[in-house]
Amino acid sequence: MNIIWARSIVSLLLLALVCAAIAAVTNARTALSFAIVALIAQTLFSTYHTERLWRLLDAPVYGEVPSAPGIWGEIYYRLHKLAKRWHAQVRQVEQQHSRFIQAIQASPNGVAMLDDHDQIEWCNAIAEEHFGLDAKRDLRQHITHLVRHPDFVRYLNSHQYDEMLVMRGMGEKRQNVLSVQAFPYGENRKLVLSADITELERTDAMRRDFVANVSHELKTPLTVLSGFLETMRDIPLSEADRARYLELMDQQASRMRNIVDDLLVLAKLEGDAKPPSDRAIDMRAVISHLQEDAANLSAGRHRFAFTADEDLTVSGVHTEILSALGNLVTNAIRYTPDGGSIDVVWKQVGNEAVFSVTDTGLGIPAADIPRLTERFYRVDRSRSRDTGGTGLGLAIVKHVLQRHDATLEVKSEEGRGSTFSVRFPVQRTMRRQAAHA
Repeated sequence: MNIIWARSIVSLLLLALVCAAIAAVTNARTALSFAIVALIAQTLFSTYHTERLWRLLDAPVYGEVPSAPGIWGEIYYRLHKLAKRWHAQVRQVEQQHSRFIQAIQASPNGVAMLDDHDQIEWCNAIAEEHFGLDAKRDLRQHITHLVRHPDFVRYLNSHQYDEMLVMRGMGEKRQNVLSVQAFPYGENRKLVLSADITELERTDAMRRDFVANVSHELKTPLTVLSGFLETMRDIPLSEADRARYLELMDQQASRMRNIVDDLLVLAKLEGDAKPPSDRAIDMRAVISHLQEDAANLSAGRHRFAFTADEDLTVSGVHTEILSALGNLVTNAIRYTPDGGSIDVVWKQVGNEAVFSVTDTGLGIPAADIPRLTERFYRVDRSRSRDTGGTGLGLAIVKHVLQRHDATLEVKSEEGRGSTFSVRFPVQRTMRRQAAHA
């Protein structure tokens, strides 16, 4: 027996006892009248609180608990506890929904939810950016009315979503590449996921170019070596011809060895940790080494001017800095005609250390400057091979400078020469006295 039945029985027993007591004192008619009045009052009390409960359930106000004596107070209290529990559950669901939305908004992928008529129910900010949508404005709009890319329309209408779709020419500048895939769920609804793979496509293209360039660069000397070997094997040669062929073969083998060595250097630079910022380099020794190498390579064909702040130095790895700066000086010599001049300057500009190489060489077209540090990229392929370059020098320079937090600036004018400047940041720049301290 629950508390409601118990209280009702107790109330009836008390009423019966009171009526019996009244009947004993007065008479049965008075007792019956009292019983009828008590039952009418109880009925009116119950009717009032029933109507009150009806209004409360019809327009509930959270936190409002009506007061009442007896069983109705217990009912209101229990209803309040039930509403409080339901309210907590709703709050929990809302919080989970909010976290879910925040998680999808933080995703690097675009997410769009479509109903059974391919109308937009919701999309995150990345999907807005990918497809040019507005989550509020375009709500309940058919997605193919907004994303009119022919491949996307065909893909969505095909109902074949096992493979992802690659969409080119997206974004404001029509230069982005997106991968898109739809996933059916629920009652004919769809989840459309998108990802920007522009950089991935560019990297893949660079990888293909790199493999093609390596193959091309190694194929030429191998073809020459193979031809000379076949000639020496099948055709009688004089000692002079044999010596000349062997010299040419040695040149081609040396060229392949240089390419492989530079590739290994690049692989090592990409795999090693960034050098420490508290290890000072002896820049006086570096500049002296560069000056000696430049004189040997030029063999008197160019005019040099070296200007260096001997107390200025930077932190990092001596061999890497020597290699990077040496590549810049070597390139200036290779691409400057005989009789030209080359100025090398090492100085402090503001809080930064700057190494610059200025030549009076051939110059570089403006369109080629952004691609100079790509592997095997050459402005003039035939001339680059004539000068003995592998096409990897400036790629090595770029990676060394990145490891030392430095930047490369190129200024050039066709027919009037070029200036290559390396800027080391303040955190890697120091004076010689401070370095010793």
